[in-house]
Amino acid sequence: MTNDLLGATIHALQNGLTSIPISAAMDNTETWQQQLLQSGEPMLQDIGREVGNLQSLLSSGSLSPAALGSSLSMLGSQTTQAASQAAPDLQAQLRTLGDLLLQLGAKLEAA
Repeated sequence: MTNDLLGATIHALQNGLTSIPISAAMDNTETWQQQLLQSGEPMLQDIGREVGNLQSLLSSGSLSPAALGSSLSMLGSQTTQAASQAAPDLQAQLRTLGDLLLQLGAKLEAA
């Protein structure tokens, strides 16, 4: 997991979900999924599987705000949990990412 990818993801989410083209979201989630699944760590692999679920939702052709919100909320919870076990230099960014995912997920679930 690189600081650059983490920073780019946080920046993109801070600009709002609607500012992210689907193609860019798919590229970003693909990169995350590969890194997480190849990590060898069960907690990170679980996050990678949920990223795969998010990719399926994004590519389904009919975007469901509730389903996307649920997936983002799950990713937010998982990311926040993983932050406590991450390298010290990644913890703050991971907590920020987890919080953003939870906030965006809640907004979509309420839509």
